[in-house]
Amino acid sequence: MTIERVFVAGAGLMGHGIGQVHAAIGKQVTLYEPELARAVAGRDRIAGNLERAVAKGKLTAEEREATLGRVATTDSLDAVRDADLVVEAVFEDVAVKQGLWHQLDERAPAATLFASNTSSISIDLLASAVSPERRGRFVGMHFFSPVPVMPLVELIRGADTTDETEAAIRSLAEELGKKLIVSADRPGFIVNRILMPLLAEAMRTLEEGTGTADDIDTGAKVGLNHPMGPLELADFIGLDVCLNVMKVLHEGIGGEHFRPPAVLVRLVGEGHLGQKTGRGFHTYPRS
Repeated sequence: MTIERVFVAGAGLMGHGIGQVHAAIGKQVTLYEPELARAVAGRDRIAGNLERAVAKGKLTAEEREATLGRVATTDSLDAVRDADLVVEAVFEDVAVKQGLWHQLDERAPAATLFASNTSSISIDLLASAVSPERRGRFVGMHFFSPVPVMPLVELIRGADTTDETEAAIRSLAEELGKKLIVSADRPGFIVNRILMPLLAEAMRTLEEGTGTADDIDTGAKVGLNHPMGPLELADFIGLDVCLNVMKVLHEGIGGEHFRPPAVLVRLVGEGHLGQKTGRGFHTYPRS
């Protein structure tokens, strides 16, 4: 299947990046948000990213204009009617995602592929919101932030996902220049199944007073050769996102190593979500 028109449902942190990388390889992209101003804000973020790339000599001004010219915005789900692929990148909430997928299923052509950017929620659970006829074309397509920089895509097959759907996403990932890995539909998939216990142990190490946030992060960066410390990484991902993923893992697998640490629950409850709010395990901007 040839994918030329991509409808991205959600124009936030992940969605605008997903739109950008598709537009950069020549796809026609539509960014959707229920409030048009939010979709426009997503396109503006793409424009800013491209402008910085021009300033660094990575793009020409003409390439910037061509890429941005392939990005449209909408607040109407009816715009999905000519899409070859829908990528959903909304908040990690089952009810929100299922409600959106149900509406998209009612409007999209029968041949349109559906891909969720979920980082932890079961693909079969999300696919249950669409018609049985659509479920073979439903798949997980998990990008990593920041999408234009991170080279990995995690493909998650549901029970009904067809080989043809997987092949189409593989081909698209290759066009995007991304490395693709395939995960079974298990809680947290591959990457977050490995990552979240590490972040949780760093948080428990902090709350037990074993070390400061700076010392814990420095230990991982210098002692383990990690590019970013675990607490700094959690702040970058978003503490609310980390909490939601840990809940999915703990509910789906069990085990104390998946249980969200108390310090994480407290910070999220206080509205300290990491870099995006200016405070998490660290304060931002960092000196």
